[in-house]
Amino acid sequence: MGTLGERIRTLRKQRKMTLEALAGDQLTKGMLSLIENNKANPSMESLSYIAERLGVEMSELLEENDTQELREVLKTAEQLFIVDFDELTDEHGKILDLVGPYVEKLTQGYEAARLLDIYGRSLYYEKQDGWQELLDKAANIYDQMNITRRFAAVGIFRSLVKFTEHDYNAALELLLAERSQTEARNGLIDPLTRLDFDYLEAVLHYAVGNAEEAIRVMNEGIEYSKEKQVFYRIDHLYRLATFHAMMNEDVEAMEYYERKIELYGDFADDEEAILFTKFARVHYLTSYKKEYKKALDLINGHYGEAHLTKSHRPYSYMEKGKALYGLGKYEKALACFGKIVIADYVHHPFDLSIFYEKDAYAALCHQALGDEVEAIRSIDIAVNNISDMPRTPYKDFIMETNDLIRRT
Repeated sequence: MGTLGERIRTLRKQRKMTLEALAGDQLTKGMLSLIENNKANPSMESLSYIAERLGVEMSELLEENDTQELREVLKTAEQLFIVDFDELTDEHGKILDLVGPYVEKLTQGYEAARLLDIYGRSLYYEKQDGWQELLDKAANIYDQMNITRRFAAVGIFRSLVKFTEHDYNAALELLLAERSQTEARNGLIDPLTRLDFDYLEAVLHYAVGNAEEAIRVMNEGIEYSKEKQVFYRIDHLYRLATFHAMMNEDVEAMEYYERKIELYGDFADDEEAILFTKFARVHYLTSYKKEYKKALDLINGHYGEAHLTKSHRPYSYMEKGKALYGLGKYEKALACFGKIVIADYVHHPFDLSIFYEKDAYAALCHQALGDEVEAIRSIDIAVNNISDMPRTPYKDFIMETNDLIRRT
């Protein structure tokens, strides 16, 4: 990190300047040597002159963290931070170790704000206190520098924290407040930030059971994306639209949005988008059409485990288990349900409700196998999990299964 004199000397050497060259006609070589060795303190006028000769802002000399050093630290922190959740090991802990020594001195500039941002989020992921204060500091610096996208992203993160706590109403309220504050500051916000807000607002409206508002915001986001020819978030918006159409059994709309996702997937070479359409078709066959043989054929032919990432395997096990149940292969179905582990980052009521169905299907399997005790135990788990979720076809299925199990 270094003293003022050390920073001046480091910058001078980086620019391959001699003491005499940096001293110019306003300082002596001897005085500059004393400054570099911390044996003399320059006046503000001299410091301004030195900064100008070095081609940096005076604030960079005054900072206790060298800007170039911070850039290197930030580069490493960014590389650690962008690791996919599926592949995370101890990246967030490494970020805390890397950035921790600098935190108290991060007061200005983009590098400082971004490091505070990444460090604060890593504290949250590591379940340590103090992340809110650091994110507030990062947001204030972003605000001062008028970096709207980063400023908005901090607000979105605060909302997502409530979302992960399954406090969906608080998450939506906070997101709307952050969106209003961001728009009030700038009037117009950049397209990517606008689409982030549209997508997450639609997600949260669905989460609280407000489908009408979700559809309105979702459609506005889709139209805006088309108008601006900015396809960021478009596949996620289409996925929301696909599931809404599916839950309303609007086959025409569902197939329309699936085609849109496929076109996007081909255009962007996005394998995950294509995989989603395959999952959606299988899911429609099992949960809505009850065409279990056709679903199992699709799973085995196009949605097999070998082609899946870690995050997609639970969905595959879920659909395969449902198909096997429908075909009367109860023990094999239970084996699939037993492999399902809901990932820590799955929080939306739609996703959770789909997974909570597994215990209802398990109850039906146990009942078919004559194990009433396990049937009751499984359906109790399903009902307990689904009780706080908004009404969906999945919740209806669980409650209907509960009535069926308890009547027999």
